[in-house]
Amino acid sequence: MTSQRQHLPVLAVSATLRDGVSIIHVAGELDLATAPTLRRHLRAATLPSAPPVLIVDVREVSFCDSVGLSELVLALHRSQTGGQRPMLSGQHRSLERPLYRTGLHNAFERHASCDAALRQVGVEAD
Repeated sequence: MTSQRQHLPVLAVSATLRDGVSIIHVAGELDLATAPTLRRHLRAATLPSAPPVLIVDVREVSFCDSVGLSELVLALHRSQTGGQRPMLSGQHRSLERPLYRTGLHNAFERHASCDAALRQVGVEAD
């Protein structure tokens, strides 16, 4: 009899502040099991007292399901309602495909990298 180790999704989220810009770095699998981790960070980053620009850097997201996508959409709405400028950076196939399939690719201001998003708001990139 063989036993198979069950794969548990892993998500790492970190928040930084750079010249008045809130940056949320997301790495790993964004799904039903890991969405609460991202939700906590995004809620904190979209509070009324939050900086005027929010960049969600998804460069290291390896998988995103509909629950993960809905967390990003909720953060988009919260930030826009609060007068914040939300951006996505670093999206690639794991996130680009669901954005296009759902028609959300036009809902987000998207940039190829976090540095490109920072430059767009007048912050010098590394």
